[in-house]
Amino acid sequence: MNLISFRGMPLRHDFRRRCVRFFAILVLFPLSTPFLKAQQAAPDPSPPASEKNNPEFLATADEVLKDMSEITGWKLKTPLKKTMRSREEIHAYVLKQMDDEKDAKERYASTRSAEAFGLIPKGFDLENFLVELLTEQIAGLYDPKAHEFYIADWIAPEDQRMVMSHELTHALQDQQFQIEPWVKAARPNDDAELARESVLEGSAMAGMLDYTLRDKGLKLRELPDIDPGIFVGDLSQTPMLKKAPPFIKDSLMFPYFSGLAFAMSVLKADGWNGFDGVFARPPANTQQIMHPELYRAGKVAPPIQLELPADFPGKSWTLLEQNYMGEFGWKEILKQFLDEDRAKNLSVGWNGDIYATYEWKGTATRLLLVTRVRFATPEAAERFFGQYSVALEKKYVDRTNLYRRPNFFTFDTVGGGVFLRCSGSECVTLEGGDRAQYLQWMKNIGWEALPEPGPEKKPTAGAQIKTSR
Repeated sequence: MNLISFRGMPLRHDFRRRCVRFFAILVLFPLSTPFLKAQQAAPDPSPPASEKNNPEFLATADEVLKDMSEITGWKLKTPLKKTMRSREEIHAYVLKQMDDEKDAKERYASTRSAEAFGLIPKGFDLENFLVELLTEQIAGLYDPKAHEFYIADWIAPEDQRMVMSHELTHALQDQQFQIEPWVKAARPNDDAELARESVLEGSAMAGMLDYTLRDKGLKLRELPDIDPGIFVGDLSQTPMLKKAPPFIKDSLMFPYFSGLAFAMSVLKADGWNGFDGVFARPPANTQQIMHPELYRAGKVAPPIQLELPADFPGKSWTLLEQNYMGEFGWKEILKQFLDEDRAKNLSVGWNGDIYATYEWKGTATRLLLVTRVRFATPEAAERFFGQYSVALEKKYVDRTNLYRRPNFFTFDTVGGGVFLRCSGSECVTLEGGDRAQYLQWMKNIGWEALPEPGPEKKPTAGAQIKTSR
């Protein structure tokens, strides 16, 4: 049976973690590290409580813990609790971690932001879906708050050691580096938090592989570059993952497989001792995880601000959240509407971003999304403009009054105006607002006046309602 470990996501990023954190949305429980099965297996009936935590299980866990300490060089400083849990107990744990991670207001904001970006369908019950998905998938986890390692009681004995090697690496990480406060130190930047989660999951994946290779006399750092996909089972056969929107799948996998590639770059350069430096100087964003050479070079995207007017967008609007998508997040956004190669080629030019999501509740709920993205060169921004205007047309099928110029693109929808503008190496978008709001923002940024739209265009196919700017 092929196994794979997943952390929770931001559903806000907490989108990942928070969209799934938003990313969970994408992290529901960033510091309770689940080890997830890539293939579905029906659970056996839970054994009586007296048969759980049996001496054989405890002895095996102690043996694997000793092996992982030898592999990583990380020492066990305090005793570790080790228990077996039923599916019902794990389900209860997932619910508790979701409640502990963020309150209902944050979870709501994460879901609405994911929806505004087009990362999940409108009305998608993301919160309950993630609970069911993680309950189905978790085979083991490490809880840094309780300093306790859990393993699912339906995991076959021959698979337990692999689960243990991953999760007990997390236990050793925690005792060496205090992983809960280390991850949370990145907040409120969700992209930076996802990068730190990727260090944890990627190094735990590396520890698991080193453990597996040990009997063959091999070390991961001595192997040629490998495709992490070889360690994944057939995800299409996993019921809940099969139903998951692509963004949810990608956000769940990112810390494990992109994190593994990052971890392998550390191992090849400095061995396990190299992680001391990584924990002391964490990667700043997902770009550094996706391109380890940028991390080694110390290349960090400069800070960027939205520079919205003080009264933007108006008294009737409520700010849901403000955060950062990073290269990974923008790659996912582009992938929703373009092919994967184009999404990758465009997002690789990312050099900083920020977004904010607002909500208006009147006769109907409306969302307003503003983003500002910086690229490495003006040419990269120009390419983004050309392709993202195509993506926006795919995102909003029903539209009127489309107007396009070399660096400005706008149209109307039932939910408000959509605007895309680029200048130099930066691009901004506003979705769900009106022209007055957009002009107010441009004036505050100091960008030149926008060209005025020409005569009204013929409505595109499917357009029903005209919304004036």
